[in-house]
Amino acid sequence: MAGEETRTADNPTAQTPTTATRAQPSSAERGTATAAATRRTPPTRAWATRLVVVGIVLSALNLRPAITSLGALLEEVRDGLGMSGGVAGLLTSVPPLCFAVFGVTAPRLARRFGPAAVVCAGMAAITVGLLIRPYAGGTAGFLAASALTLMGIAVSNVLMPVIVKRWFPDRVGSMTGLYSMALALGTSVAAAVTVPLTGALGGSWQSGLAVWAALAAAAVLPWLPLVRERGAETATDRAHDPVRAAQDQPAPLRITRSRTAWALAVFFGLQATAAYITMGWMAQIFRDSGVPAGTAGLLLAVTMVMGVPLAFVIPRVATRLPHQGPIVLLLGVCGLVGYAGLYFAPAAGAWAWAVLLGISNCAFPLALTMVGMRARTGPGVVQLSAFAQSTGYLISIPGPLLVGVLYQQSGGWGVPIALMAALMLPQMAVGFLAGRDRIVEDEAAAR
Repeated sequence: MAGEETRTADNPTAQTPTTATRAQPSSAERGTATAAATRRTPPTRAWATRLVVVGIVLSALNLRPAITSLGALLEEVRDGLGMSGGVAGLLTSVPPLCFAVFGVTAPRLARRFGPAAVVCAGMAAITVGLLIRPYAGGTAGFLAASALTLMGIAVSNVLMPVIVKRWFPDRVGSMTGLYSMALALGTSVAAAVTVPLTGALGGSWQSGLAVWAALAAAAVLPWLPLVRERGAETATDRAHDPVRAAQDQPAPLRITRSRTAWALAVFFGLQATAAYITMGWMAQIFRDSGVPAGTAGLLLAVTMVMGVPLAFVIPRVATRLPHQGPIVLLLGVCGLVGYAGLYFAPAAGAWAWAVLLGISNCAFPLALTMVGMRARTGPGVVQLSAFAQSTGYLISIPGPLLVGVLYQQSGGWGVPIALMAALMLPQMAVGFLAGRDRIVEDEAAAR
């Protein structure tokens, strides 16, 4: 017995009969052990998963308040800083410009520092920008601080779907729905409560804008423990990350050869134009028609909150149709009726126009849905999405600025509203073309 113990100690591979018997468990025992190991493994990252969920929700809540809170107080900001209508229009054009310029850097930053670290930095940039923006001391400083805030929004906006895909590959739909709902909620709440909150804080527009920095600061906290979660990516991580997969392998697809890709890009740009004109100017349109400031903010909130339920419904309906053109036309008709109401009776039917324009603005989730349907492969989807969004945001830049200039030159809202309605017509046309059952890979190869 002593010899056996000596041999076992000297040679770890030698086994006693008892040890050998234990080394070969039955299939039931192996299943139990595997299940136990599986149960033990997730908790090591369970805390991180919970933090990611919290981080996604808080980050999504912060992706629009910087824009809609400014829209609710635009008249006070203009008076306080001595802005002309043209400069105010430039201010409302800054968001799409920043999204086009800074959004394209997000994938590269994520590869170097990790998505969590970049989103954390983005939330920090939003916090700092919102804090210093109202107290920058002039129009130039206000614009610079706004650009800092929007830079943080831009990179976070791009990386949210990437984080959802990486951390929840089997729950992309539900997590994207949660993210979309939080985004719409933050947009509408900021529009609704900024004016009364400003009154509660003493009536200072600076305080009414700066208070949203607190929400952004709260969004930084969940990401701090996750900054070190960059780690080494596994093959599974890379397979579930379409952005990384498209960057790691050359894609021969020449997206600019596809007519459908161009139609989608122009459709995305025109719907973004309408959305940013709405967020930047609609509250002011109602206020100039005699609607109280607080009610105007609520009307803007109604327009934005329409995206909460419809963001779930429209994509599901769209994926069941061979041609999404009828949905495009329906949304466009709602927009035309809403603009007609703003032109002829802005105050009398204000709530109806707010609802109709909110429905029309739901062309955004439809555009994203069509991006996924018009490409066959994962890299194709990434290329199409990047092309449509970057080109679309560039197209949307002049719209809000032009509205401000027309408002100042004409002295009223008749001409700007007519422009908004006119832009809805080409949006419907290119959206109808983009909704056809076409695949961009096939079009690019054929040409």
